[in-house]
Amino acid sequence: MKEIKVALVGNPNCGKTSLFNTLTGLNQKVSNFPGTTVDKKVGHFTIDAEHKVKIIDLPGTYSLYPKSDDEAVTFYGLCSHENKDIPDVVLFIADASNLKRNLLLFTQVADLGYPVVFALNMIDLADRKGIEYNYGLLQSRLGVEIIPTNARKMKGLDRIKQAILSAHRSSTAPFFETTGLNQSMLEECKTYLSLNNSYSAVLWAHNQMLLFKDGEQLKKFKEILARNLFCEKKEQVEEIVARYRMIDIILKETSKRKASRNQISLSNRLDTIITHKYFGLSFFLLVLFVIFQAIFSLASYPMEWMEVGMNYFSNEVEHIIPGGTLNNLIVHGILAGLSGVIVFIPQIAILFFFITLLEDIGYMARVSFIMDKLMRSFGLNGKSVVPLISGMACAVPAIMSARNIENKQEKLITIMVIPLMSCSARLPVYTLLISMLVPETYLWGFLNMQGLILMGMYVLGFVTSLLSAWVFQKILKPAGNNYFIMEMPAFKIPMWRNVFLTIYEKCRSFVFEAGKIIVAISILLWALSSFAPAGEFEKLDAKYKELASAPTKSAEVLAAEYQSEKLEASYAGYFGKMIEPAIAPLGFNWKIGIALITSFAAREVFVGTMTTIYSASGDESDFSSIRLKMIEEINPLTHQPQYSLAVIASLLIFYAFAMQCMSTLAITYRETKSLKWTLLQLFYLTALAYLSSLLVFNFLK
Repeated sequence: MKEIKVALVGNPNCGKTSLFNTLTGLNQKVSNFPGTTVDKKVGHFTIDAEHKVKIIDLPGTYSLYPKSDDEAVTFYGLCSHENKDIPDVVLFIADASNLKRNLLLFTQVADLGYPVVFALNMIDLADRKGIEYNYGLLQSRLGVEIIPTNARKMKGLDRIKQAILSAHRSSTAPFFETTGLNQSMLEECKTYLSLNNSYSAVLWAHNQMLLFKDGEQLKKFKEILARNLFCEKKEQVEEIVARYRMIDIILKETSKRKASRNQISLSNRLDTIITHKYFGLSFFLLVLFVIFQAIFSLASYPMEWMEVGMNYFSNEVEHIIPGGTLNNLIVHGILAGLSGVIVFIPQIAILFFFITLLEDIGYMARVSFIMDKLMRSFGLNGKSVVPLISGMACAVPAIMSARNIENKQEKLITIMVIPLMSCSARLPVYTLLISMLVPETYLWGFLNMQGLILMGMYVLGFVTSLLSAWVFQKILKPAGNNYFIMEMPAFKIPMWRNVFLTIYEKCRSFVFEAGKIIVAISILLWALSSFAPAGEFEKLDAKYKELASAPTKSAEVLAAEYQSEKLEASYAGYFGKMIEPAIAPLGFNWKIGIALITSFAAREVFVGTMTTIYSASGDESDFSSIRLKMIEEINPLTHQPQYSLAVIASLLIFYAFAMQCMSTLAITYRETKSLKWTLLQLFYLTALAYLSSLLVFNFLK
């Protein structure tokens, strides 16, 4: 079966992702572009028995003169010889409701000589705006087949597949004969670069710093440009103006607009309310309130069912596998650790449902707009909002999304404070601790108190990130007057297939990626808690054998004390005791200390670690939930509950501020390319978490 490589290219907000998901379904994966940390989606679908398609979703860009790192990746994917996935066909997606802006990029792609399939998407939105096209004439003027599509209604997909099959056997004639270079210079550039396409040589001249990896080659190429008096800005402006001049002529001939005042006024009325300088912010807070109420209220029943199911499954496994070391490892090591994560899938799914929904309907761009003025007071701008809110899901893609911020200082400040936003990996920790702190009660009959506290944790993270940004602003002093320019996408009915596909991907990633770490750590913790230095367990056995012969306590109490002392005498207890003096001022014992260390791999590992520890220290026949075991634990020194209000609050604050995980630290280094800023991020977040936790514990104890 022959594979056709297809690059999916288009402006931001043109419907690329929806079309990609519709074409590929679940047959897709996310990886990184070579040499970058930018996510790329690669999917597959079949056309017929002899042809399959590998489709690569390139980041949205407005032109092949990139202004941000994301746009540079698209440029690299189409113009670099080193790209192993040079496409056979370009599937160009255009927004039918704003075709003029989209055609600039199309003319550039066409001039590179790629076979192009032109999908005119969002035709329903163009109809509502009263825009009509003469498709036959437009097709003739652009020199490619025009395929009207509506990814939401699965319209035009079969035609796209057949057009890809036809296009890969043909070529597209240059659309616009402009080079920006004199002929002798053009030929010299093409010879030096071994290029056949004239416009590709033009783009290399304009974007030389992005393409050349070899410093000596770059130096020689610059000499060619200087010798021919190449003026980059002048040539670029003249080219774009000329292209738009021709685009205007084409659209005047091929399209017309009817009056649609009702639709326009409805859209304007919605924006007037949602982007209002006072009400817009209040509405955003209301949206957050609804999200966090739903996370606790709607997820409570499925979480309970999953917990019961995991308990039942673990009990069955415990009875099936013969007793001994293997039984103990599987039940009290692996399954105990995994159950502490799987039970939180409903809450993760609800969080991603709301985030994806808000992005799909076009609300997130409005949030950036209304928050711009506030952000500027703290050294950021409206474009920082999207990375910060994305940090509620995961800090890694959130930090990568900061590439859209042109100002280097504002981009760096945003990266430094993103880990303060509470990510989905913290959600299991918050849920466990909040459920121990506050019973499931309702204020005025409908306000879930646990949900209110959860929202408070997220607001705390956001406020702290702004204050930290203000401090960094004083250090970095962003230079220049920066303007916030962002396209406001039209309000759209969400594409539910896209929403639920995203939820599925995120939950699968949460379970399998975190699961790998949790299984490894659970096995390690089980081993550390099941073995001890030579002679330690034997001493305990002798001690409790003697106590059992002349009992002063019930057998149940002696068994519980034996298991607790056995864990304390193990290697896990030994390591926990080593760090206990450092964390004791925060109210933490050695068991929490072990969880603090292991959860640096991933925050959600905290729950799995505590489950493994408490399963190892409890009665092997009892697979009760971690929450109940922690609530019932008594501090041997104070004879009061180990997890008091002060301890739980201290632990919540620590996890709200501490560095999220090793992956976050790694991505910060890759984005900043600076060990200095990476270590500063680690140290300032650790110090903030420790000092804040210390203050909270001493205030409440």
